[in-house]
Amino acid sequence: MEDMYVTAGNQERGWNDPPQFSYGLQTARPPPRNLLNKRAAPPAGAGAPPPLYSSNNPLAPTQCGLAPPPLHKGPMMTLKEAGRSQSESVPDVEAVVLVLKRALAACRQTIGDQVCNDVDKRLRLLEDGWRSGQLSVPVKRRMDALSQELQSGHWDAADEIHRSLMVDHVTEVIPWMVGVKRLIAETRNLSPELLQLLHHPAEPVQEPVSQS
Repeated sequence: MEDMYVTAGNQERGWNDPPQFSYGLQTARPPPRNLLNKRAAPPAGAGAPPPLYSSNNPLAPTQCGLAPPPLHKGPMMTLKEAGRSQSESVPDVEAVVLVLKRALAACRQTIGDQVCNDVDKRLRLLEDGWRSGQLSVPVKRRMDALSQELQSGHWDAADEIHRSLMVDHVTEVIPWMVGVKRLIAETRNLSPELLQLLHHPAEPVQEPVSQS
């Protein structure tokens, strides 16, 4: 074994000469080993697999298989159209006041003029506040329902709507609601003959045309 590491040349060496090793044997690399646990490389034609996470944020979730949010296919309603559709659902002031005035006309035959005049003044306040925009849409809708119940002879339902308006919208209805309350109470006591003026108002009588 010692001859393998001795260089060629002078074979006579002293007892204290340092051993001389072959530089070629030291620099020679061992034969490569076959690594059985090395993973095989992918084929040349296969593309690189998609990254599961973003390179900037490793904690970000994978984006594979995420579909875009569905688009709204129907026509979008503009603010102007929404306001117009809401205004179309507001009851007509003339229809509401007409029913109340018919009820007042039916009550004039049973109650005094002072009470009728006070109720008529309250109804004018209601109409003026409605036309000037002082009443909210919920108040207008409830008054429309109240007038329909009053015309149909449903006194309890009309009185219940009156109570709900006094509880929920007292600031808006307090100037004229006392007249509506009195009108509900008086029409409740009317005879069936007088109620015909409320349910089926008579047409104005036309004077006959004189013949010359």
